[in-house]
Amino acid sequence: MAQNQLKKLLGVGFGVAVTIGGTIGTGILRKPGPIAQDIGNPVLIIAVWLIVGVYALAGSLSVMELGTMLPKAGGWYVYARRAFGNYAGFIIGISSWLGSVSAMAFGAAVMSEYISLMAPSMVDYQKIIAIGILAAFVAFHSIGVRLASRAQEVMSVLKGVGLLVFVVVCFVVKPDQPVAATAETIRPLAEGGVWLGVLAALQAVFYTYDGWHTAAYFTEEDVDPSRNLPRSMISGVLLIIGIYVLVNLALLYVLPVSALAGTKLPAADAVQVLFGPGSAQVVTFLLMISIMGIINAQIMFNPRVIFAMGRDGLFFRFVTQVNSGGTPLNATLLTAGASILMILTNTYSKLSDIATFFFVLCYASAFAALIRLRQTEPELDRPVHAWGYPFSTWTLLIASLAFLFGVVIGDFSSSMYALGFIAVSYPVYLLIKK
Repeated sequence: MAQNQLKKLLGVGFGVAVTIGGTIGTGILRKPGPIAQDIGNPVLIIAVWLIVGVYALAGSLSVMELGTMLPKAGGWYVYARRAFGNYAGFIIGISSWLGSVSAMAFGAAVMSEYISLMAPSMVDYQKIIAIGILAAFVAFHSIGVRLASRAQEVMSVLKGVGLLVFVVVCFVVKPDQPVAATAETIRPLAEGGVWLGVLAALQAVFYTYDGWHTAAYFTEEDVDPSRNLPRSMISGVLLIIGIYVLVNLALLYVLPVSALAGTKLPAADAVQVLFGPGSAQVVTFLLMISIMGIINAQIMFNPRVIFAMGRDGLFFRFVTQVNSGGTPLNATLLTAGASILMILTNTYSKLSDIATFFFVLCYASAFAALIRLRQTEPELDRPVHAWGYPFSTWTLLIASLAFLFGVVIGDFSSSMYALGFIAVSYPVYLLIKK
C-alpha cells in the first residue's frame, strides 16, 4: 500500500555529511581560476570566499530557527508558504527544485566528461554515461534512506580528506621548477570595471557555497531536529569555509595569481607542477568523488521539495508516495527524469547560468519568512532562536536583495530568463491547484 509518510532515521552525522556533500562539488577545484581572472588580487580572492562563507554561516544561524520551528521536508518552500501563502510557496519551491535539477544534470554531464578523459574510447557516449549515472543513483536510492545516508557519510569523509590531503601536499611538496608569473590576464584594480569582476566572483562563489542549508531539508526525518539541526549546520558550514579557504591558499602558494587566472582546472595544474605530467588524473579522481557526493545529496534533498508541495496540494499528488525504505520514489524518479531531459536537450547549461539567481532568491525568501513569522506567529514554539535577530536577519535579507539586483544589472539576459519564469508561473500554479 502506498505511503506518504517519511521515516525518522537520520541524525547529526548525516546532517554534517549532507551539508558538506550537498555543498562541495567541482566548484572549489574549478572556480578559483576564473575568480582570479575576475579580481586578480590574492587578498581580495580570499576575502570573497570568506565573505560568502560568513554569509552562509550567518544564514544557517537564521535558518536553524525556521527548521526547528517548522520541522517538515521541503526547505525553503515550507518557510515561504507558511509566511506568505500558497503562491509564494509554489514560486520558491519550483525555483529551488529547478535550480537543483539543473545542477544535478550539470554534475552528471561533467562526471561523464571526466570518465571520457580517463577512458577516451567513451568520448562519443557522454550523454548516455550521464543518463546512466543518474539512473544508477535512482536505483541505489530506491533501496532506502538508511543506505543512502550511509553512502553520503562515506563520500563526504572521502571528499573532505581528499581535499585536505591536496592542501597538505601543496604546502609540503616543493616543485622542481616553480611556476613563473606570466603576462597579466586579470582585471587591473585601478579600472572601474573591477567591481563587475568582484560581482562575477561573488556569483561564482555563491554557487559553490550553495548547499549550506541542505540539512534543513531533512528535519522531518531527523530523530531530534531541535538538537541535531544546529549542530549539523554550524559544524558543516565551518568545515566548508575552512576547506574552501585552505584550498585557495594552497593554490595561491603553488601558482602565481597570473598563472592561476589562466587555468580552467587550477587544482590539476597545481598537482602537475608538483608531480609532473600525468599526475593530474589524481585530481580527476577527486573531482569524480566530489561529483558523486553532491549528486547523492541532490537526489536525496531535491525530491523532498516536490514531495512536500504535492502533500500540500501544490504539485501532482503522485509524488507523495514513499516506499518501504523511506524514499519518496516517484518524486525521485521525476527529479532525475527532469535532469535527464535537460541533458538530452542541452538546456542544463542555460539553467545553470541562472541557478545562482534562483538560489539567492530562495535565501532571501527564508530570511523574509523568518521576519514575517516573528510578527504574525510569535506564539510558535521556537526551540532555537536566530542569532543576532533582528539585525542579523535584516542584514542577510538586504545583502541577498542587493546581490539579486547586482545580478540583474550585471547579467541582464540571464536574469530575464529567471524573471520570465516567475512571470509565467501563475497559470501553471492555477493548473496544478485544480
